[in-house]
Amino acid sequence: MRPPSRPEVQSVYLRRAALAVALAGLVTFAACSKKEAAAPAPRPVVAAAVHADGGAMTATSLPGEVQARYSTPLSFRVSGKIIERRVRLGDTVKNGQIVARLDPADAQKNAAGNQAQLASAQHNLVYAKQQLDRDQAQAKENLIAPAQLEQTTNAYASALAQRDQAAQQAALSKDQLQYTTLVADHAGVITAEQADTGQNVSAGQAVYNLAWSGEVDVVCDVPENALVALAVGQNAKVTLAALPGRSFNAKVRELSPAADQQSRTYRAKLTLENPGPDVRLGMTADIALAPSPASAASQSNASFVVPATALFHDGTQPAVWVVRAGDDALELRRVSISRYNERTIVIGGGLKDGERVVWQGVHTVSAGEKVRVVAPLHPEDFAS
Repeated sequence: MRPPSRPEVQSVYLRRAALAVALAGLVTFAACSKKEAAAPAPRPVVAAAVHADGGAMTATSLPGEVQARYSTPLSFRVSGKIIERRVRLGDTVKNGQIVARLDPADAQKNAAGNQAQLASAQHNLVYAKQQLDRDQAQAKENLIAPAQLEQTTNAYASALAQRDQAAQQAALSKDQLQYTTLVADHAGVITAEQADTGQNVSAGQAVYNLAWSGEVDVVCDVPENALVALAVGQNAKVTLAALPGRSFNAKVRELSPAADQQSRTYRAKLTLENPGPDVRLGMTADIALAPSPASAASQSNASFVVPATALFHDGTQPAVWVVRAGDDALELRRVSISRYNERTIVIGGGLKDGERVVWQGVHTVSAGEKVRVVAPLHPEDFAS
């Protein structure tokens, strides 16, 4: 067999070199294509949507009770034994009507005794006046000493004072005799009975409770997280369970400035407009409140509660990482902090309802980074 010539050998070497270069190019192209295809996966971050906290919530409906605007106890102004009751629970009374009486025997005796003392004091005063007139006439003629006139004048002044004192005691005993009769000082309805015939009562002890006729209120207890929805003068719609299909207009008349120590609620009173005779005291009511300017402002400036671990800083300003809704990229958003709690912060401005905020790992992410949102394991720990 003929050995290959030199040109043939060079041709083989050239073909092999070209093949090696082609293979190297293919390997390099494959490596570049693989690197471009293997883009980094979005970073998982713990984030959750924020919503307005309880402070911005509106009280759309509250339970209440129909009550008289004024309700007062009826009681005797003196102590004694009840011998007569003229009205019963649920009776309607008029202004000035007698509702009960005490045994007047002791008061009558006291009044008679004071009247006798008044008569005696009046007689002594007449005698002292006559003696003073005589001594003054004799003093002009220098028939008596000046000291005697002074004594007579002093006796008259003392008799006059005793007469005035006896007159006051007689008037007081007369009033106490009148106080043995209990009279309704306003028209209304008897809503409670606290004493019975034959019972000994002390001065000021309630015998009846009188609900005045006239304006009617609807009273409700407002929780503190719904207090922002109420304001004095605000309108409301009231429906009564006993009168289905009907609604009444009402207006907030009074709002307690302090919470009840036991229930931690605030007492609100609404005046019912044109209630009508079929609206009875004690009926249960449902109060639908119209939005107040304070609640509208609260909703426009809603606050959000997030964990303290979500807080970051943009320079010297507090900020949080927000996951944009369109492309799931991170955005550093400056916010205003209303309050710092033990485990949470209250954001008063800078966020919108429903936006997603990164809760953890805020120091490991960067602006514009694509992320994948992972829900927190225990979001209820930061619900309040």
